[in-house]
Parts: sequence; C-alpha cells; structure tokens
Amino acid sequence: MNHRRHVRQTRRAVAATELALLLPLLCFLFVITVDFARVFYFDLTVENCARCGAIYGGRNPNAALDTSGIKAEAQKDAGNLDLSQLTVTSTVDSTTAPTMVTVTVTYPFSTITSYPGVPASLTLSRTVKALVAPATPHF
Repeated sequence: MNHRRHVRQTRRAVAATELALLLPLLCFLFVITVDFARVFYFDLTVENCARCGAIYGGRNPNAALDTSGIKAEAQKDAGNLDLSQLTVTSTVDSTTAPTMVTVTVTYPFSTITSYPGVPASLTLSRTVKALVAPATPHF
C-alpha cells in the first residue's frame, strides 16, 4: 500500500515538472499566434481600405481626381485602425487608353511580442488599381 502512494506522488511530481518546463514555450507559441492573427486582420483591413478608395475613384473622371474623397472613402473601412497613422495616396494614369486610378494604403503595425526573430514593427501596404468609368454625356 505504501508503495502505491509513493508511485502516485512521483507521477504528480513528474507532471508538475513537465508543465513547468513546457509552460514558457506554450505561452510563447500562444503570443506568436495572436500576433500572426493580428497581422492577418490588419493586412485585410488595409487591403479593403485600398479597394474602397479605388472603387470610389473609379466611379467617374471627377471622382478619380478627388483625392480627399478617395481618402475619406478608404478611411471608412478602417474601423479599428488609427486614422492618424493610415496613409492613403492616389494617382490617376490617363496616358493609357482606359484611364486608371491607383490607390495605395500604408499602415505601420507593431507586434505585441519582443522576442528575438520576431519583428517588432512592420509596414503594411496595399495597392489597388481600378478602371475609371467614362463620364456620361449630358444631352
């Protein structure tokens, strides 16, 4: 009977030791996974901002030249981003046969981890091009 009690206590001690050894690694993997999910979410948001700005600029030639309207439309989709750090630039290329509007959105991203091998910050950038619809004639 005494031998069985000793075996149970030894097994508990081994399990506690294994947990103590593996817990830092598990916490590190959890934080890295959270950072990866955050980068993915912010990257999708930046891409959607660029797409919304390009769609607005492609409505007609006047909208393509309306840089403040393109910026406002792009910022509408930036729900959780800091708008003071969101940069929206737009250019119109009228040298090609169909006129194109290009919208580029950039956003600085900071990770929550500061481990070696994990970048502390990076810049997310997306560019979307859209054809500008021709102006409709007024009769």
